[in-house]
Parts: sequence; C-alpha cells; structure tokens
Amino acid sequence: MSTTVIAADTYISANVIDTEGWADSDAAKKQRMLNVAERTLIRYYSKYTIPDDAVYEFAAALATVYSDVMVAGQRGVQSTSLSGVTSTSFREGARELVSLIPQSCRDLIGDVNGVRIPARRVGRLIP
Repeated sequence: MSTTVIAADTYISANVIDTEGWADSDAAKKQRMLNVAERTLIRYYSKYTIPDDAVYEFAAALATVYSDVMVAGQRGVQSTSLSGVTSTSFREGARELVSLIPQSCRDLIGDVNGVRIPARRVGRLIP
C-alpha cells in the first residue's frame, strides 16, 4: 500500500460526498487518520488485500466522526444545556473503530478480493 495525504485528498474530493471533516483537517491529522484507517482495516480484514481506495474511504469517515463538532459525541456526550445551569449527559462508552467502517470500504475490499463482505460477521454463539 502506498497511501499518501495527497492521493487521499484527490480520491476523497472526487469520490466522497461528505468531505468537510477531511478538508478542515491539517496535514498531520490527515496522516493520523490514514494511519489509523489502514491499521484498522489490515487488522480486521487480515486475510484480504486492502486497496488504497478503501483506506481513503475509511479515513474520510473517520474525519467526519472525529471532526470538531462530532468529537464530543465520540467522547460520550449525548446532550448539553446552557439554560442558567450547565448540564451535560453522557451515553455509554465510545464505539469501536471497526463499527465505523462504512459499507463502501467493505465493498472495495470485496471487489479486489472477489468476495462479498457483509456488515456483520456471522459466527456461532457459545452458551
């Protein structure tokens, strides 16, 4: 793989609908998102070849989720109120990175590997 911020900028601006989080990020943050996206996809889909396009799609999704506006939600903040007294409520813990992988990434990985990768992994339950 040869993911770069320049290649990601080009891909994301041409192929991703919501580019605001990515475009608002500086080069260092973009590189971190690429690193995390690539590492997560390689670990989770270790038996498959991961195309650069899938990394770019996931990095764009991470940029949206971890944008300045959305980062409070990732940290568990559910609502905030400022009517005389500050009030903040939290939801349960943060989601795993794997849960943030968009179907478009799974489709790109599946296309390169000649398989279909559904959103959920099927396994057996052990009572």
